[in-house]
Amino acid sequence: MAACSAGPREERCFAAVRDLIRDDRVDQRTCLICGDRATGLHYGIISCEGCKGFFKRSICNKRVYRCSRDKNCVMSRKQRNRCQYCRLLKCLQMGMNRKAIREDGMPGGRNKSIGPVQISEEEIERIMSGQEFEGEANMSWSNNGDSDHSSPGNGVSESNQPSPVSTPSSSRSVELNGFAALRDQYIGTPVSTHYQYLPHLFSYSAHSALVPPQARSLDPQSHSLINQLVSAEDLEPLGTPMLIEDGYKVTQAELFALLCRLADELLFRQIAWIKKLPFFCELSIKDYTCLLSSTWQELILLSSLTVYSKQIFGDLADVTSKYSPSDDELHRFSEEGMEVMERLIYLFRKFNQLKVSNEEYACMKAINFLNQDIRGLTNASQLEQLNKRYWYVCQDFTEYKYPHQPNRFPDLMMCLPEIRYIAGKMVNVPLEQLPLLFKAVLHSCKTSVSKE
Repeated sequence: MAACSAGPREERCFAAVRDLIRDDRVDQRTCLICGDRATGLHYGIISCEGCKGFFKRSICNKRVYRCSRDKNCVMSRKQRNRCQYCRLLKCLQMGMNRKAIREDGMPGGRNKSIGPVQISEEEIERIMSGQEFEGEANMSWSNNGDSDHSSPGNGVSESNQPSPVSTPSSSRSVELNGFAALRDQYIGTPVSTHYQYLPHLFSYSAHSALVPPQARSLDPQSHSLINQLVSAEDLEPLGTPMLIEDGYKVTQAELFALLCRLADELLFRQIAWIKKLPFFCELSIKDYTCLLSSTWQELILLSSLTVYSKQIFGDLADVTSKYSPSDDELHRFSEEGMEVMERLIYLFRKFNQLKVSNEEYACMKAINFLNQDIRGLTNASQLEQLNKRYWYVCQDFTEYKYPHQPNRFPDLMMCLPEIRYIAGKMVNVPLEQLPLLFKAVLHSCKTSVSKE
């Protein structure tokens, strides 16, 4: 019998999936590095105390590690100390921001709400080999706050304001004028005086206690750009049939076929979306091909968690409830599937709490799509400019629409690296395990909503 021959790992996976389907007990954050229980947001990402301290020591002491294997060691709570090289590598790959570490090495980051940083593989290699530290020997942290591969807000200047580009008007401006200069540069419209009171990106907690929310209007250029993005979206309900007769038992093959049809429709909508983008003529077909081939899973995941969530977590959940996995399928459920399942449940609850608007979704989608670090691009600098344009447009909109939610914009942006991580992990989940994965996730999410 399969149940008798299963090993300890299979038994743990079986028990975890079974318990999740029955009573929805998975409800805690885990460290993005090792999977241990996370204690909060450290240096830009959700992590545990152990990985937080390890990253800080490694960067402050300019440590250079070596891996005796193939630089692909498994990171888990029990194995994280076996290879320091792979542990630091994963810290960097997941977005831990070394610019957030205090210059004096004392406890506490430079900015408690600073976001994750996205850097190229070349820059990661320079850090891992020690070359980056050599280049910093004669430079202070504050003078090295910008990276050519960073998103806005990943670097911090002397005044703890975002440094999206190294120009005198942005990285060294007086704080009250910095945001106006940046918006003027990337959006293209002179900024009215009321923008000088806007809190800076990832500096909300410091300002919110001093500056009360002020009613204001949305900048006309931001309004126009957002309307263009929303107009490019197909917000009509999905056309794939997801209705099953009562009493019908759905097989694994039938559910898998339905998931494939849904993925096809969602992918087709992304292709149609690209052709309607307001900046479609500004990039080459080659660049659009590179971007779509690298981000389509992320775009589908984002849309499923937001604009199509009622159908995915309603109609599709009803279909998956009529699918009963066998004991063999439960025993074969992988650890990769378990990790994806837990992170999807957490992300669903985060989005359900935020109640993302269509305007915010359209901006998040554009920001995620315009990833200048993808290999093979012919015009990365233009992509970077477009990315920053919609970054500031999204910030402008959230501060206008939700003045009493000062942390809303960074909360939205923090969801993007999590989506990217989950999409990358789903590639490693065997196809035959997808029906069980979707059943477990949708059951848990639907149950949590019904309890609210």
